[in-house]
Amino acid sequence: MKILVSKRANKDFLRILNYLEYNWGLGSVEKFKSITNDFLDILESFPEIGVMEFPEKDIRGFQLTWQTRVFYTIRSTYILILAFFDVRQNPKSKNL
Repeated sequence: MKILVSKRANKDFLRILNYLEYNWGLGSVEKFKSITNDFLDILESFPEIGVMEFPEKDIRGFQLTWQTRVFYTIRSTYILILAFFDVRQNPKSKNL
């Protein structure tokens, strides 16, 4: 199944990469990219791998790293990545 990324998710992802590079270096950036790519490969084959977080909106979540959770929804022909969320943030700021 095809995977699409929302503008918000792309912005979240780039913000995380910038944070990692500034605070932890390029090695951490590459590791995070690798983890994300591995997850997306698995998600393509197993779209229901994530936990149903918001059933009323059909939004699933997956704990990508200790600090990062990915939110996505499954459509008939594609999977839409909605957001990358830093779990250290206020949970009320998810706004999905």
